Amino acid sequence: MKFIYTTLFMLVFFEMAYSQQDTIVTNSEKIVCSVKEITADAVKFTYPGEDLINTIYKNTIEKITFKSGRVQKFAEATSFKTVNGPEDFENVSITQVESEVKGLFKLANVSSKAKGTTSLSNIERVKERAYRKLKIEAAMQGANVIYLTQQQTQGNQMGTKYQAGKSTETNLDGVAYTNKIPKFEDFTAKIKNRNQFNVLATLKLWSGGTDMENDKFVGTLTINSVTNESGLIIINGTIPKIDQSRFRVVYLTDKNFVLVYEDKSTIYDLVFPL
Repeated sequence: MKFIYTTLFMLVFFEMAYSQQDTIVTNSEKIVCSVKEITADAVKFTYPGEDLINTIYKNTIEKITFKSGRVQKFAEATSFKTVNGPEDFENVSITQVESEVKGLFKLANVSSKAKGTTSLSNIERVKERAYRKLKIEAAMQGANVIYLTQQQTQGNQMGTKYQAGKSTETNLDGVAYTNKIPKFEDFTAKIKNRNQFNVLATLKLWSGGTDMENDKFVGTLTINSVTNESGLIIINGTIPKIDQSRFRVVYLTDKNFVLVYEDKSTIYDLVFPL
């Protein structure tokens, strides 16, 4: 009986303690804290029993439930479209404003190049091809937003008697980010104790290509270890005929998971059923 009373007391105590705190809900966790200040791009807070001021960017915050009961939602975190796989590349957004990616998960550097076939090629169409490929590459890396760091477009140059003409060309460079990554605990719970999975499908994109290609690769992944590296799920394992042993989980659903790896100038997405 004494144990029951003690347990009930502790439950009531913790409930009262939490009710006297604010709760920040991010894309990956709930933070019980005391909100001190909301600035133009961030929220400053302290953990219970501490004085140290912590900062979290609005891009990662879905809402704050204040101890008063008031709920404040943040449009910054909900402005990014959902990308559930490389096929959703059209949902990848592109920004040239660095503050819009602050606090997001940095995944990889991405680049794209498109060139016209003749000196009369349509400049805008060539540019669209470059942006499309950049989005595909980002989606294959698990991203839903690109911070564009460089854009260079060269127009058509007509030839002369002494010099050949040049067709239009667009070169893009950027950094791929996401506001939501697969959770380590969700992945380990879904694969349970299994360490072997057969490849269901393979997609690849090489640097000189213009689109994703389906690959008929067949193989079995043998997982040696799964680690959490700053929130990213890294698998060390082997797949016959693939020299790589390090893969990153980019997507996780109830039906499958997707790994990405790079080999020279080609990006590969491997799909495995759960």
